[in-house]
Amino acid sequence: MLKINLCCLLSCLLLLGTITKPVTAQQTAQPVAAVELAAASQPAATRQADPQAGLVEKVKIKIAKLGVGSKAKATIRLKDGAKTKGYIAQAGEDNFVIRDRKTDAPTTIRYADVAKVEENRGHSTARNIAIGVGIGVGALLLAIAISIAHLD
Repeated sequence: MLKINLCCLLSCLLLLGTITKPVTAQQTAQPVAAVELAAASQPAATRQADPQAGLVEKVKIKIAKLGVGSKAKATIRLKDGAKTKGYIAQAGEDNFVIRDRKTDAPTTIRYADVAKVEENRGHSTARNIAIGVGIGVGALLLAIAISIAHLD
C-alpha cells in the first residue's frame, strides 16, 4: 500500500512540475537599444542641451511596448506627483490616453509630463512561485498523512 501511495505522490509531483510556468527574464534589450541608437544619431550638442527629449523617448517606447487596449494596464506617475491607474486606450505622437480602471474616464497625458511608467501585468512572478510551492507542499503533506493513516 505504501508503494502505491508513493507512486501516486511521485506522479502528482511530476505533473505539478510540468504545469508550472518557467520563470523567464523580461526582454528589455530592444527598447534600450532603440533609445541608445536614437541618442547616438543626434549631435552631441543637441543631446546635452535637451536631456528631457531622452526621457520623453523612453516614455514613448514604454507606452508602445505596453500596447493599446484593456490588456495594456499601467500606472502612470506624473512629474507633479499625481498617479493614474488604468489601461492605455490610445497612443499618439505627443500624448496618450489612459482610461481609469474603475470609472472608465479618459485622461489625456502628454509624454513630457510623465515621470514614470509602471506596467501592471497581473500577479507577480514571486507570488506565482509561492502559490505553486504551497500547492506542492500541501500535496506532499496530504500524501504523507494518507500513507501514515494506512500503515496501521
